[in-house]
Amino acid sequence: MAIIEPVKRDPANPGLLKRKSAALRLWHWSNAIIISGSLITVLINSTVLNNHSNQSFLKTELQKGGTNLNDQQARSLAHAQSDEVWGVHIYFGYFLAAFFVFRVILEFFQPQGQRFFAGLKEAYNHYFNLKQNRYLAGHELAVKVIYMLFYFLLTIMVVTGLSLAFEDQLSFLKPIRHSIKSVHGFCMYLVLAYIVVHISGVILAEIGKEPGVVSNMINGGKADQE
Repeated sequence: MAIIEPVKRDPANPGLLKRKSAALRLWHWSNAIIISGSLITVLINSTVLNNHSNQSFLKTELQKGGTNLNDQQARSLAHAQSDEVWGVHIYFGYFLAAFFVFRVILEFFQPQGQRFFAGLKEAYNHYFNLKQNRYLAGHELAVKVIYMLFYFLLTIMVVTGLSLAFEDQLSFLKPIRHSIKSVHGFCMYLVLAYIVVHISGVILAEIGKEPGVVSNMINGGKADQE
C-alpha cells in the first residue's frame, strides 16, 4: 500500500519539497468537488430516488393525503424526480469537461518542473537510467503511472458523458448508446476505486514519512530545504 503514497519530495533532490502551482491546486480541489457532486447524484438516484422503490413510496404517501395515483402516474412522477437529479448530474459533467480542458491547457503553461509528462519522464530517467534515489524515484514513477491512468479514465468519462448528454444531436451514436452508457457506468466504479486508493495513499503519507501532503496541495508547498 505504501507504493500509492503521494511523493512530497523531488527524487532529484530529496532535500527540496515539491511545489504545486496555484492553477494546479485550483484544478485539483475543483475536480474533487465536481467528481464528488457527480457521484452523489448517482448515489441519490440509485438509493433514495430509485424508480421502483420511489414509485411505491410516492403512491402510498399521496394516498395518505387523499390523492390516488395509478401505477403509470406514480411511475411517471418517480421518473420525473429522477430526471431532475440526472439534470444536475449532467451539469456536473459539463463542469468536469470544462476543467478537463483546463487541465490539458494548463500542462502547456506549467513551470517545467511541474508539468506532468516532464515529471513522468524525469522519474523514469532517475529510476531506470541514472539509478538515482531508487526508492524515491520508483515511488514517484509508480504514483505518476497511477495518475496517468486516472487522466486516461477521466478522458473516457468526459467523452462518454458528453456523448450521452448530446445524444439527440449526435444521432449517429444512438445505435451504440447502450454500450457508451455501460462504459460510462463502469468507469464510474473505476473512479471510485481510484478515490479510495488516492485517499488511502494520502492518509498513509500523512501519518508516515511524508506529512504535509494535504497542506502542500492547499498552500503550494515550500521551496526551502529541510
